[in-house]
Amino acid sequence: MQYKTPGVYVEEISTLPPSVAEVATAIPAFIGYTQRGGSGAVEVAQISTLLEFEQRFGGAKAAAFVVSTDGSNITGVRRDDAGAGANPTYFLYEALSLYFKNGGGRCYIVSVGNHGDMQGADAFAAGLAELERHDEPTLIVMPEAVNLEPVDLAALQQQALALCSKLQDRFALLDVRGGNVDGFRNGVGNNNLDYGAAYHPYLQTTLTYGYDPAQVVVEGLAQASWALDLGGLRVEYQGEASNPAADTNKGTAASAVAFTRDGSTLKIDNIDGKSSAEIADAWTAWAAANAGDASGFTVTVSGTPDATIPLTSGASALSSSGDGTATMASLASKNTGLYNQIKKALSGQRITMPPSAAMAGVYAQVDRDRGVWKAPANVSLSSVIGPTQSITAAEQEGLNVDPTSGKSVNAIRAFTGKGTLVWGARTLAGNDNEWRYVSVRRLFIMIEESSRKATAFAVFEPNDATTWLKVKGMLESYLYGLWERGALQGSTPEQAYVVNVGLGKTMTSQDVLEGRMIVELGIAAVRPAEFIVLRFSHKLAEA
Repeated sequence: MQYKTPGVYVEEISTLPPSVAEVATAIPAFIGYTQRGGSGAVEVAQISTLLEFEQRFGGAKAAAFVVSTDGSNITGVRRDDAGAGANPTYFLYEALSLYFKNGGGRCYIVSVGNHGDMQGADAFAAGLAELERHDEPTLIVMPEAVNLEPVDLAALQQQALALCSKLQDRFALLDVRGGNVDGFRNGVGNNNLDYGAAYHPYLQTTLTYGYDPAQVVVEGLAQASWALDLGGLRVEYQGEASNPAADTNKGTAASAVAFTRDGSTLKIDNIDGKSSAEIADAWTAWAAANAGDASGFTVTVSGTPDATIPLTSGASALSSSGDGTATMASLASKNTGLYNQIKKALSGQRITMPPSAAMAGVYAQVDRDRGVWKAPANVSLSSVIGPTQSITAAEQEGLNVDPTSGKSVNAIRAFTGKGTLVWGARTLAGNDNEWRYVSVRRLFIMIEESSRKATAFAVFEPNDATTWLKVKGMLESYLYGLWERGALQGSTPEQAYVVNVGLGKTMTSQDVLEGRMIVELGIAAVRPAEFIVLRFSHKLAEA
């Protein structure tokens, strides 16, 4: 600055280096199908609660059930829309619920289609491609992808790992389809394994299915029944389910009253000479003589077998097929005992799902409470009854350390008195001494991404000692803070990290001429105590 006028001038001199703003570490992106949104195009939105998800994308897809009965009691319940591994075809909503129940917070939803759309690998791949445009997500979760064919799922998981490695700012949580660990290891490939982790087996959760009573089919009913409203009257038929008489006696009178059943039209006129008009006339006479009381009013018709049609007023229509089945909704007023049995049975149907969504919540919880450098293991899962498969210590040996492929699969195990615990902390690169542990990989991702964004100020600054000192001071200050918080090994800062930059240290004159400023960072990351060995020996008594 040039001074031309006499006076006093104030100059502020910056003596402190810039600071590093730490990036978020557990912002998962869930890729899947939603009730609405994403039809024909991938839709991405950020949410913080399940309520926000419902407002933006809708709720859960109603499950379809078939309930078997002996006419009065339930004999069995089965899903009628199960996907791979007895999982609902669309369960992103339930996966989000489990994520939030296990400590999850802010996340991204990548809707690749609506409920009812055909699931395919191309849709998930499009979701991954769209996710590449968003910088904030740090975890990739695709729970519904287990419904893909094994070959398609393997290719998709490889794409997710490749994307994480390319961007170097996110980590993939993968599921083992149907518990086939060998198939998973064969399909996931050998590249970019340090950017992902897999968990096994599936989880039996406390979550229950949403369902529509009108879509719940009830089988094994002894009687088939139909009803319709006739000028405020209710016309009912009760007969043998296998041979309903009214089904084979259809009239043609213009005044016929009809209702639709399974696409066919059933009429009540001309049944043994009784037209709908005659039934109405008979009711008119009865109502006049009995003060409108329908009790006791009947019209007898012949059929196979014979049937009596009672008429009552003010009732709503009930529909049923002629094969001894009905809907749960139709039983609400006809058979409340069986209806309540079915309602109780369906409330006991628990959702089984792959563990990736729950693990995303665990990652978020551990990062928030302890830090990204703490392994997300030895943590109990919430809203989980237990794993679908009991894994012993001997069985986990083959999951944790695989001498053939070197790919680790983390176990989720049930322990007596402790509940369901995450009992593994390895990346897929289980035999890699540098990137064996999830916490180490994710700590480096955080440090690298935070440092990259913080040093952006130095781009096009003079490549001289002043700029080098600013960058070095900024990074050393950041790493010192991490060391104080317990993220780095060493009793002194010098043992925990080192930052070098400068001519003759990290750069040559040619580097400076070509515009390169090279900074080298050495970090002693803390590693989890995976195997704790207690050694005992006899000690002779001393005098």
